[in-house]
Amino acid sequence: MSLTQKIARNTIIQITGKAISTAISLAVAAMLFRYLGKEGYGNYTTVIVFLQFFGILVDMGLYIILTKKISEAGADIDSLVGNIFTIRLISAVLFLGLAPIIVLFFPYPHIIKVGVAFTSFSFLFITLNQILQGVFQKNLKMGWVTISEILGRVVLFVGTYWAISAKKDLLAILWMVILGSLTNFIFTLLFSRKFVRIRLSFNFNVWKQVIFETYPIALAILFNLIYFKTDTIILSLFKSQEDVGIYGAPYKILEVLATFPAMFAGLTIPVLTYAYTRNDLERFKRVLRKAFDFMALISVPMIVGTYFIAKPVIDFIAGAEFAASAQVLQIIIVATGIIFIGNLFGHTIVVINKQKQILWAYAAIAVVAVAGYLIFIPRYSYFGAAWMTVVSELLITIASIYVVWKNTKVSPSLTLFFKALLASGVMGVVLFFLTNQSLLIMIVVGIAVYFAILYLLKGVSKEMIKEIIALKSKDA
Repeated sequence: MSLTQKIARNTIIQITGKAISTAISLAVAAMLFRYLGKEGYGNYTTVIVFLQFFGILVDMGLYIILTKKISEAGADIDSLVGNIFTIRLISAVLFLGLAPIIVLFFPYPHIIKVGVAFTSFSFLFITLNQILQGVFQKNLKMGWVTISEILGRVVLFVGTYWAISAKKDLLAILWMVILGSLTNFIFTLLFSRKFVRIRLSFNFNVWKQVIFETYPIALAILFNLIYFKTDTIILSLFKSQEDVGIYGAPYKILEVLATFPAMFAGLTIPVLTYAYTRNDLERFKRVLRKAFDFMALISVPMIVGTYFIAKPVIDFIAGAEFAASAQVLQIIIVATGIIFIGNLFGHTIVVINKQKQILWAYAAIAVVAVAGYLIFIPRYSYFGAAWMTVVSELLITIASIYVVWKNTKVSPSLTLFFKALLASGVMGVVLFFLTNQSLLIMIVVGIAVYFAILYLLKGVSKEMIKEIIALKSKDA
């Protein structure tokens, strides 16, 4: 089987698995929306986002660096995995251990503070699980990761269903979150033994090299953290937990959807690294442009379509109590679409070792974002938070594309993007006239119209469709 066929098969397995785990995650969210209500879900959201703040600090870019370094020729995979896993474990214990202490100084209800202390264990398992995924990414065997993730989601679903049926409180539900994360990590760890021997390693020469490469990413992640997560924290301080709940519902949808571009961008790292380190710039350009086209084909109709189906989506997932979330979703989905593109170029910056050049952008945008949140959230609540999220994601995506272009002279071709935009426009007109129809009808008709118009515009072809189905392709 050729490299391209392996990548295609790996991608299809991941997409299928991600679709299943996404469906389970949305089912869990739907149960929580209805059981906890706006205020209760606001408490849940505050616990999760507060810990995400520390969880992102733990990341330090180690997953990206691991995937990149073990994809290089002659890499000592066992040594790299062992040492980077150890760095991740130590940093996770340190940073996540701070969360239950720092939350004590926030004016949150007692249940949120206790919830942060409990749920920090879930984030420990999540962050350890993530670092191991680089091993499967390199070997194009993400099917094992998919199985682990689905098993973890099933445990979460069953546990949440039990907690709600037994009329348990928020803390019991958070224990189910921990159990689901633990299940995911245990199976990922077991499956990883097929490819690498994992043990705690303290080769400080490797640590020094890894930290030297990762510190620009760590700083970028810190700045990214400021503009990406402080919206909910500031909202929770200036507004009620009900407002946090209304914002948290569409934001949950963003987080679920945003796992896809992260997954896809991760798949491109080994291929882009292979081409770039061998100075095969033509292949590098071809792969990057194809990846951009693929992201555009998905993100553009997602933004346009969600504008018209936002209300029935919120009604279906969260219920009538969260009706106000529909307008927020119409805004947040724009940020989600931008993330699809930005994630790709953010990963590409790491591939070409230009992490330091993007730091100025992250720092500047972090300042702009926090200033915007402090100005607009007190005045416009969740609407101010949503629009500032869109602005922040747009600015960082533009900066990322610029840094890639500056160093490689490779820029995305917009031909397919505009075809996707035109096809999405036609789809939007059709959805406008289907406003009173069921959500299922709107989705099915919308997808059919989009791909039909795209086909007529030669945005997709019979050959492309047959190629995907048959997993046959020329060189990537």
